[in-house]
Amino acid sequence: MANRTAPFARFEWMIAWRYLRARRAEGGVSVMTWISLIGITLAVAALIITMAVRAGFRAEFVDTILGSNAHVTVYSATYVNESGAFSRALQDFDTMADRVRNVEGVTRVAPLIKGQVLANLLDRNAGVEIYGIRFDDLKTIPRIANPENFQGDIERFESGIAIGSGVARELGVTAGDKIKLISPNGVKTPFGTSPRVVAYEVVYVFTAGRYDIDKTRVYMPFTEAQSYFNREGVADELEVMVEVPEGIDDLALPILRAAGGETLLWTWRDASGAFLKALDIEDTVMFVLMAILVLIAAMNIISGLVMLVKNKGRDIGILRTMGLSEGSVLRVFFLCGAMVGMLGTLFGVILGCLFAIYFDPIFAFVNGASGGDAWDASIRGVYRLPALLQAKDVISAVVLSLGLSFVVTIFPARRAARMNPVEALRYE
Repeated sequence: MANRTAPFARFEWMIAWRYLRARRAEGGVSVMTWISLIGITLAVAALIITMAVRAGFRAEFVDTILGSNAHVTVYSATYVNESGAFSRALQDFDTMADRVRNVEGVTRVAPLIKGQVLANLLDRNAGVEIYGIRFDDLKTIPRIANPENFQGDIERFESGIAIGSGVARELGVTAGDKIKLISPNGVKTPFGTSPRVVAYEVVYVFTAGRYDIDKTRVYMPFTEAQSYFNREGVADELEVMVEVPEGIDDLALPILRAAGGETLLWTWRDASGAFLKALDIEDTVMFVLMAILVLIAAMNIISGLVMLVKNKGRDIGILRTMGLSEGSVLRVFFLCGAMVGMLGTLFGVILGCLFAIYFDPIFAFVNGASGGDAWDASIRGVYRLPALLQAKDVISAVVLSLGLSFVVTIFPARRAARMNPVEALRYE
């Protein structure tokens, strides 16, 4: 019995490589090979770029949420206070804050006073949301204490207010200017409640990186906010930061128990969960669409191999009469398609990774060429669109591309292996 040829022997690789390099005049299909190669390269690159941009946008969006907002907000259920009015104020907020602060995994707890007012300077007005907070707590908010851009001195916070860059732009103010804050719930008099109008110096202007935050947020010293909003001796809520925001669901119950009483929780997932779920669905849809694009590119391999098998019918007949088995012929033409898939995948990974790494200057050029309209922060919420290259995304693209390339190659390779050598040489 003749010895069986080892699968994917050296001569099989040599024949496959010879067929791929053959000129059209020699029975090769170099044009179709190049079309398949370029198609897979662009499809894999597009898949990697898309996943990198989607991951970057999600990371930037979540980072701006966690960097300038509470991971958990603790507030009170509605109750009747001593004056007989309905209230949701936290009475013994410092003691409650100490209990919550002792929960393992909690890194920061800050009492807040919150309210919405009208900011005014001359003929300009802007609706803003006041956050009354202590100075030591303000300095622990990452994107406020260490923002992307800022004006003024945060150390002077106790003598004025800190405002977002969007508010400053809307009012046309800079650090050192004074603005009026107008609240409809001001001083109570026998003739009704009169609006409260107080002028404050803007000592600090920050850019947190979120359009809605920079557009509306104003920080005020805690005691001043208590006086301004008639909240003496109470707080509206507790702002809680945790060590691992992604694991907030596991900490919710311990925090609620520590807060005690008739308290409620509102986590960052509750606030942005719907949007994040929408991003997950969009990521899945985009991956499926890009996978279809890779499949279409891989289908070109079938066209090229079908033509190659047809042009190499005489060679197949000769190789079979020389003793080449059906398995060897199948592997030769499988290698022809597989090499196109592997080279296309390799070039696609290189192109996609380079595009993702240098995405910022590329996007800046595109945005500049389009007049700055390619990215509208007022719609997307964040000021920039970063690309985050992740190993798992690259691996997914490689596995998908190689898998599809190998699968579609099998069918024309089997046709070549089953070709009758007598029929192949009949008219030669």
